Amino acid sequence: MQNQESEQPLDEAVLAAAKQKLNDLWQRGKDFLGTEYAILGGAMSWVSDRHLVSAISNAGGFGVIACGGMTPDLLRDEIVATQKLTQKPFGVNLITLHPMLDELIDVCLDLNISHVVLAGGLPSGAAIKKIKDGGAKLICFAPVLVLAKKLIRSGVDAIVIEGAEAGGHIGPVSTNVLAQEILPHIHDVPVFVAGGIGRGEAMVNYMQMGASGCQLGTRFVCAEECSAHENFKKAFIRGQARDAIASVQVDPRFPVIPVRALKNDGTERFTEYQIETIERYKNGEMDLETAQLEIEKYWGGALRRAVVDGDVVNGSVMAGQSVGMVKSIQTTQEIIDELVDQAVSFLAK
Repeated sequence: MQNQESEQPLDEAVLAAAKQKLNDLWQRGKDFLGTEYAILGGAMSWVSDRHLVSAISNAGGFGVIACGGMTPDLLRDEIVATQKLTQKPFGVNLITLHPMLDELIDVCLDLNISHVVLAGGLPSGAAIKKIKDGGAKLICFAPVLVLAKKLIRSGVDAIVIEGAEAGGHIGPVSTNVLAQEILPHIHDVPVFVAGGIGRGEAMVNYMQMGASGCQLGTRFVCAEECSAHENFKKAFIRGQARDAIASVQVDPRFPVIPVRALKNDGTERFTEYQIETIERYKNGEMDLETAQLEIEKYWGGALRRAVVDGDVVNGSVMAGQSVGMVKSIQTTQEIIDELVDQAVSFLAK
């Protein structure tokens, strides 16, 4: 019988040194965000509302409201409600293609939002100038190095690089590759890494490569404070990394923006629906533009059906590949404390 040595507790001096090392690694990110930890909450439509955003900020991270398709009045109400729940900094994520983007920016500036995140496409120079002139810090997503450099020249204050492991709308490149391509070359502004991050050790690795912090979304879906339907949360707890798949494009003539979500009847039916619609186009029942619109309309309201109504069979259960690391319902504070403890332990060992 072999002797099994039990793991010895870490020396207090070693732990203290590890905590200092972690602090040094994300000090720039903390200073930029104004937070205890350089952990951003990913902006998830129908999920990142006042309750989760305030909980992340109160726990020492940086919550971000997902504006999505909100009107300016709805966004104003959400920001005011969030401000009543936290005195800590938080941001607002706006979609660049929103038809009322200017008015949404005005709402953010009127309510003294410190950080605005622009997502969903390359922001216009006018939008960048408006946010900067209004006194807010601007964060943008960069899928390639050349775009990161262009955004910095345009005045963006920080960059998020998000890999294909993330949930929701994704690009084609993994987080690991993006980090290697971009982190060694961007030093002028803080860079936050996102996509597939579910543990503190991973955060440390990216920060040792040059990141100023990390953004996590999937990990926070099963927070007690998250308003998502119980069925939605249960789907996450059951889910494994391999279950979070990207949507499939059947025909290049009918482009599909890839979305990562848990496989269900809805995702399987989407492939069939594309084939059926394309056949109707080939048979002359509809023109190309109409067929494309029919395909795009398939997922209309599907995320809301899953998050709000709890239809996780037919709705879109957007989730990153880190979903396999979501094992239970926890408070947001417990989630963040766990991530920090994992990071410190990793550095100590």
